[in-house]
Amino acid sequence: MSIRGLKKKQPKTFKVRIITVDAEMEFSCEMKWKGKDLFDLVCRALGLRETWFFGLQYTLKGMCTWLKMDKKVLDQEIPKEDPISFHFLAKFYPEKVEEELLQEITQHLFFLQVKKQILDEEIYCSPEATVLLASYAVQAKYGDYDPNFHEPGFLAHDELLPKRVLRQYQLTAEMWEEKITAWYAEHRGIARDEAEMNYLKIAQDLEMYGVNYFPIAQNKNHTDLLLGVDAKGIHIYSINNRFSPNKSFEWSSIRNISCSEKELTIKPLDKKAEVFKFFSSQLKVNKLIFQLCIGNHDLFMRRRKVDSIEIQQMKAQAREEKARKKMENQRLAREKQLREEAERAKEELERRLFQLEDEARQANEALLRSQEAAELLAEKAQIAEEEAKLLAQNAAEAEQERQRLEITALKSKEEKRLMEQKMREAELIAVKLVKESDRRAKEAEHLKQDLHEAREAERKAKQKLLDITRLNYPHMAKYPQYSPGDSRDANFDKGSTKLDLKDIDLKRLSFEIERERLDYLEKSRKFEDRLKELKSEIHALKLEEKQAGLYS
Repeated sequence: MSIRGLKKKQPKTFKVRIITVDAEMEFSCEMKWKGKDLFDLVCRALGLRETWFFGLQYTLKGMCTWLKMDKKVLDQEIPKEDPISFHFLAKFYPEKVEEELLQEITQHLFFLQVKKQILDEEIYCSPEATVLLASYAVQAKYGDYDPNFHEPGFLAHDELLPKRVLRQYQLTAEMWEEKITAWYAEHRGIARDEAEMNYLKIAQDLEMYGVNYFPIAQNKNHTDLLLGVDAKGIHIYSINNRFSPNKSFEWSSIRNISCSEKELTIKPLDKKAEVFKFFSSQLKVNKLIFQLCIGNHDLFMRRRKVDSIEIQQMKAQAREEKARKKMENQRLAREKQLREEAERAKEELERRLFQLEDEARQANEALLRSQEAAELLAEKAQIAEEEAKLLAQNAAEAEQERQRLEITALKSKEEKRLMEQKMREAELIAVKLVKESDRRAKEAEHLKQDLHEAREAERKAKQKLLDITRLNYPHMAKYPQYSPGDSRDANFDKGSTKLDLKDIDLKRLSFEIERERLDYLEKSRKFEDRLKELKSEIHALKLEEKQAGLYS
């Protein structure tokens, strides 16, 4: 067979892009493939066995439609693009996620889709519940909270809360992160699949969880109602209230659902009950509602039947897997606990080692300081010893000086006593000299008075003699040579001799008085000098006594 023949036999293909919640994949499909062939290929690629929850969705003319499994892919009204894009999403929702979602991949896909619906506000959630759900989402993504690793700002790039909640409360991103982290810290030890399951268990209790809404009308002119289809039944809502249905039809109470063009009829199981008819804007919408009703009803009936062998095997495997994961998580938790304890012990040992090193360093420093202090004390002791020797020597010298001063003090006392005695004697002499000076002064005054009287008497006598001479011998002046007056002159000479002698005695007496006065003055001056010397010696003795007292 030629190569050309082989090429002719190869089937024609077209490209398909499959978009999941967190990834994209591309496949080459054969032209003859049906929707189920492509769906099975995607499920095998994902490792998904719980295929009945999911479907391939595409958008055409603004309307979301599910790919039919029993028709060829290219025969359906799909977008004409290359590659053709389909979204792999959950088409039907379980009633109880913990019991029905067996595989971890199924659980993870539901978690991502429900989380996106809450963030896109397709499912309403209260602000308190959104914070709690966000904490489980953070636990699933980051694992256990570690304050050393998860520093403030680590959630800055994560979308965790609906924009409606952020607008409703005037809180900063740091405040929201603080609230989420407070819950996140309490989820310590929860594995990723467990955190995602806790997220879904909270979300399944929300009023809008798993509900597909379609605008309908009870007549052909008005679309004033909403019809919701979910795992429990069909619900009728007012146009402005998607939380509380005005009327509900559980799957167990519905006998039949029929679809004809734009009209859809719900017949209750109770034949007496009123048949509910409604109209939609398009035939495609009616067909989509009818398709969802059939799928949800089949799953509702399936849940209430005995599980098939495949489901039983999957549940057994899921239980084994959960048990294995539980044991693995316990083992990891123990290992983590042991590791944390070992790290704490290591940190404690490092802290203790650091403390011991610090204590050793302080001890070395203290030893060095003590050695330096010992050397300093030794130097001080040597200096003190030298000072003690010097003090002993000074004490001996002081003792000698004290003895000398005592002797000097005794001598000074004796000298002082002698000086005082000399002073007293000098004072007595001075007093005597003063008295003698006064007496001599008085005597000199008397002598001077006597001398003055004698001279006055002599003057008077001379005057008298002259007067007598002139009266008796007036002519004697003419004859000065030899006359009878010679004898008078002789007599006068005798008188003069007598007067001269008397004058000489007076002069001698005056001279003696003057000489005695000068002697007295000289003695007084010498006595004053001696008194000054005595005072200086007494002052010096007093100073020596004071110094001797200080030395002692």
